[in-house]
Amino acid sequence: MTHDEHREPTVYLLRHGETEWSRSGQHTGRTDIPLTPQGRAQAEAAGRTLAALGVKGRVLASPRDRARVTAELAGLTVDEVTEDLAEWDYGDYEGLTTPRIRESVPDWTVWTHPIPGGESAEQVTARADRLLDRVRALLPETDVVLVGHGHFSRVLVARWLELPATAGVRFGLGTAGIAVLGFERGVPQLVRLNLPTA
Repeated sequence: MTHDEHREPTVYLLRHGETEWSRSGQHTGRTDIPLTPQGRAQAEAAGRTLAALGVKGRVLASPRDRARVTAELAGLTVDEVTEDLAEWDYGDYEGLTTPRIRESVPDWTVWTHPIPGGESAEQVTARADRLLDRVRALLPETDVVLVGHGHFSRVLVARWLELPATAGVRFGLGTAGIAVLGFERGVPQLVRLNLPTA
């Protein structure tokens, strides 16, 4: 696909639809659990929004089923599955909620505290930057759609804006939420966040 030379290139982030763990607030990194019926409906609605926007381009997805199924239900054809789009690795905190973690580590958040056995903010930053370097290389020719997860998508927004990965705490992205990243005269910009679904 040849990119439209009359507009800035665009990156679309699509978070996977609801799962039982996203609904309950359990940290879900490596664990692969299916979308709920609500999550499937959210993915289909996100697809209608993307279609209404005329989104086309190269589609990359996390290897987790919840992301790949979301892409499929949204009507996207995945060109590449990459571990670089996987969720933040929560290590020993996999499957736990923040209140449960805070029983032993007061005031804990993924953005501010270490994760035993999981990824550090520095490691997540390196992974996000590696992925965004690949995305920028594609943008002169095509838009890019990244289908992934909540925390890591928020890290991508922060790094796109040249902010620390931990600044992702300032950006909310609901299940099957869509974020649009672009440029204003060459300056990276958050164009839209949590687009309404059709």
